[in-house]
Amino acid sequence: MTKKKMQPVVNLAWCKACGLCIAFCPRDVFTAAADGRPLVTRPDACIACGLCDYRCPDFAITLAENKVGV
Repeated sequence: MTKKKMQPVVNLAWCKACGLCIAFCPRDVFTAAADGRPLVTRPDACIACGLCDYRCPDFAITLAENKVGV
């Protein structure tokens, strides 16, 4: 059986490395890369609250469905 789980997807071409997504994520899903851009290092911790998507001024983050085996 599979269930659908949301996880953040970062469009690095649009990201200006402002750090808002990293700062507002309540579950520390992101880690800053050397250039300051967010890397999704803990996708399983995401609760799909949408704060990263909502706060991103460049529309560089979206929440996408990811099928996870159960």
